[in-house]
Amino acid sequence: MAKAPVDVARLAAVDAARTARILSELRSATLAGQPSRLAPRPVIGQSWERMLRGGVDPDHDFRSRLLPREEVERRREASPLRQVLPVLREGLLSVADVAHHIMVVADEDGRVLWREGSPAVLRRADALGFELGADWREDVVGTNGVGTPAVVRRPVQVFASEHFVRSHALWTCSGAPITDPRDGRLLGVVDVSGPLETMHPATLAWVASVARLAEARLRESHVASLERLRAVAAPVLVRLGGRAAVVDRDGWTAAVSGMPYTARFALPKSPSAGPLWLPAVGLCALEPLAGGWLIRADGEPAPHDAASVVLDLSRPRRWSVTVSGPAGSWTHELSPRHAELLYLLAVHRGGRSAAALAGEVFGDPARRVTVRAEMSRVRRYLGALLEHRPYRFAENADVDVVLPDDPRDLLPHSAAPAVRDGRAPSDMP
Repeated sequence: MAKAPVDVARLAAVDAARTARILSELRSATLAGQPSRLAPRPVIGQSWERMLRGGVDPDHDFRSRLLPREEVERRREASPLRQVLPVLREGLLSVADVAHHIMVVADEDGRVLWREGSPAVLRRADALGFELGADWREDVVGTNGVGTPAVVRRPVQVFASEHFVRSHALWTCSGAPITDPRDGRLLGVVDVSGPLETMHPATLAWVASVARLAEARLRESHVASLERLRAVAAPVLVRLGGRAAVVDRDGWTAAVSGMPYTARFALPKSPSAGPLWLPAVGLCALEPLAGGWLIRADGEPAPHDAASVVLDLSRPRRWSVTVSGPAGSWTHELSPRHAELLYLLAVHRGGRSAAALAGEVFGDPARRVTVRAEMSRVRRYLGALLEHRPYRFAENADVDVVLPDDPRDLLPHSAAPAVRDGRAPSDMP
């Protein structure tokens, strides 16, 4: 006769301490292969089986090396979860802090990228290695509220000794996966965790509902971005005629002309301007647009020798780059960091290495990883107009820099050493 799984939510609502003792006995019996009158919940029992097969040590926690702060920042910048942090904070943080919980957001690799909430609980989390940059995949630290939801792709609450590793047994964790609403890809996990005595049966439903709100916000953001791109695409497609499409940076279609509608084009992982073969259209040409790509299904790529680039740094906090070429003109507003980098490349047309840019922007040539990550993002919208090894504007691009009337107003909030030097009138290009 099959044993009934323990009803953790019902028992814990009545007596959390007694429930913790029952789960501790159940865990000990299960790991020792001894009989017990109850069985773990299926989601927990299946996780324990994975841990036993994978060799995770139940009695000693394992802590992988924390990511450097620079890598955490790089992942934050690249993560779509950054867009929905306001939703997560508004839905979870105020209550979590009062209830002595913390909110943790991890990426698809299980790395903790954000962690906020009760200061006292944050300090207790530090003692467990539940820190920024920590790896909380299930096969690394055992059954937990970050790694297990990522594996089973549904919300999971892990209470007390349902954690596979003994040192985590004084915690309760409720995590829910956040997936890309466009294609179901896992983006990460949001988790609310706290000491054992703070457990509440409704926490899981609360976290799951906020995760769904975050996914809805991502869906709305994607629809809005396609609408913006569609406005850019309309005049371009009218001028070109023939078979063409405009897609966002991930290949999702904003508009097509002269060809059947395809919801998404399978772009390479790191697309660049030029000839390309795509399954949906065959041989074609890819050209950068603000916020996406123009796919020309007929003929050869348009020549780039007519392209001109205008870097406008004349207005405070409204920096932009405008590109004019065969596909028409488009403008992209620049972040402070991208404005710094493009200014330096415009001044040094011969190019700069990652180390040189790191020194000129951060005063530290060792910060090459950060520079490479930022330049990768810049190349997404400038495409073939920006080359690398070293980083530089293409020789056939006509680059013009529009500077403020007063040199002291050049990127006024920038602390980059090279920009500070550029504020001297004699250094103006």
